[in-house]
Amino acid sequence: MKNIILKAILGLGLAAGIVSCKKTDSPLTKVTPTNIDSIAANYYEQYLKLYPLEATSQGDLRYNDQLPINIDKDFISGEIAFYNSVQKQLENVDYKGLSDEDKVIYDVLDYTLKDKIEAYAYHPEYIPFSQFTGLPLNFPLYGSGQGSQPFNTEKDYEDWLKRMEKFPEWMTAATENFREGINNKMVLPRKLVIKMIPQMRAEEITTSDFDKNIFAGPIKNFPKDFSKEQKEKFTKLYQEAIVKNIIPAYTKMGDFLEKEYLPKSRETDGYNALPNGDNIYKFYAKSWTTTDKTPDEINKIGLQQVAMLRGEMEKVKQQVGFSRTLEQFISSVKNDTKAMPYKTSKEVLDGFNGILAKITPKLKTMFSVTPKTKFEIRQTEKFREASASAEYIQGTPDGKRPGIFYMPIPDPTKFNVTSGMESLFLHEAIPGHHYQVSLQQENIKLPKFMRFGWFGAYGEGWAHYCETLGPEFGLYTDPYQKMGYLSDQMLRAVRLVVDTGIHSGKMSREEAITYFLNNIAYDEAGATAEVERYMAMPGQALGYKIGSLRIRELREKYQKDLGTKFSLASFHDEILSQGCLPLDVLNRKMELWAGKQK
Repeated sequence: MKNIILKAILGLGLAAGIVSCKKTDSPLTKVTPTNIDSIAANYYEQYLKLYPLEATSQGDLRYNDQLPINIDKDFISGEIAFYNSVQKQLENVDYKGLSDEDKVIYDVLDYTLKDKIEAYAYHPEYIPFSQFTGLPLNFPLYGSGQGSQPFNTEKDYEDWLKRMEKFPEWMTAATENFREGINNKMVLPRKLVIKMIPQMRAEEITTSDFDKNIFAGPIKNFPKDFSKEQKEKFTKLYQEAIVKNIIPAYTKMGDFLEKEYLPKSRETDGYNALPNGDNIYKFYAKSWTTTDKTPDEINKIGLQQVAMLRGEMEKVKQQVGFSRTLEQFISSVKNDTKAMPYKTSKEVLDGFNGILAKITPKLKTMFSVTPKTKFEIRQTEKFREASASAEYIQGTPDGKRPGIFYMPIPDPTKFNVTSGMESLFLHEAIPGHHYQVSLQQENIKLPKFMRFGWFGAYGEGWAHYCETLGPEFGLYTDPYQKMGYLSDQMLRAVRLVVDTGIHSGKMSREEAITYFLNNIAYDEAGATAEVERYMAMPGQALGYKIGSLRIRELREKYQKDLGTKFSLASFHDEILSQGCLPLDVLNRKMELWAGKQK
């Protein structure tokens, strides 16, 4: 799962943090570009000024001292006005006269602007963060010295001090917005607010013991070339900022959530219980899937997929000679010693390297364009291994840092291949996220908003589709690996049923957890965290399966239509050639490609 928090930020821009952007002091410059390339370039240049944390995450250091209050009413009205001004520029473009590639750029920008403008009609600012995503959860990662905020020079240290200084303003605005939400009956479920209170009071954030406070990370790990005077200066300034700005901001928010917000939070679980909730959820379903599929249609697709996958799991159950129910089989594989063949971390990593070696010859027949960015498999560092999940961290566009597939292995003897070892590699590593993200970043012909853009339905849909290539790569021959693949597919199918079920009122949180556990080999704590994630981020979980199914449908359609003229490598190359796209834009792009093949 490619840093889901950042995807949430990129999708709706809710969590990036901000300073009141009054209409009189807007950071946006007035430029009137005339062609699609300059419109796209200008749009993104101004967008990064609005969302400087995204610039930091991409290695653009120009705005590293800025933290605008992006949940402030004046900021939002200025942001919407900016999006409308770019739309007006698009209206002056001769769409029919554009090349096929430029039509895609136009379509993506047009879609992005409409989606961002429509999002604000439903007042997402009334819920400025949740237990799963938002600035208060991301801010410690930036400030730890282990994230994307750099701490290499004196200016870097000064930049972060300015961001810490602004943070209490953001938290004050968040409190005001939560109150506005209470007044408009737009509040979080009580079951989620209960989880948020201890997050705000976590010891590593609120302790004045600087050996333990996460925000003291940069003053515990100074650059080697810092003088004694520099170290003393910044140690004092950082300790003051933590005590004056960080600890009180989190403590006040914890108190507000407990004493004022929790009593006004709701007992219900889904968005259907909110004023205009059905329409809000329809928007989120549309936004996260980038299609016009209704929640009801998505729910039916989910039920069909779950039934089909249960049938496939029954076959594996029979293959290994398990005689009891499918639910009991799903539960039993968690503890089956035959599914845990490894003794050391090296053996687990060798297993992943073995998968790479096995698929490498076949990759040449499936892709003719491959990334220049190098790739590595690493064990997750010990300090974060206990709470980490498998992940792909993209390389840098200049190729200096490779794309890395990180695997936490806290206890190699308990590493269970039915967790989807082979399918996990195809999804997170090659040809999933590594191929897609690297090719997108390396493509300097793309405007920056597309080189660094993200649509979950496409990005996660591609990675999920890559899991289905396993049989063509010669994988999933072992029944436990096959069960792992089916479990990965099932997780995404169950999400369609549960997300739409909760937010349409067909399912309670408790019913969703039971349904989840009946179909997926998770423990109750894991299932609860998943379901509560869907409650906090309506629609986000729908993109994976919807995107994967769309790519599979396009492949089957063109294999049939083109016959002997169909090339799988050419198809995959075209899917990946312009980065993340809304699925309906992808449809138009692939239709043009198919016409050329004929």
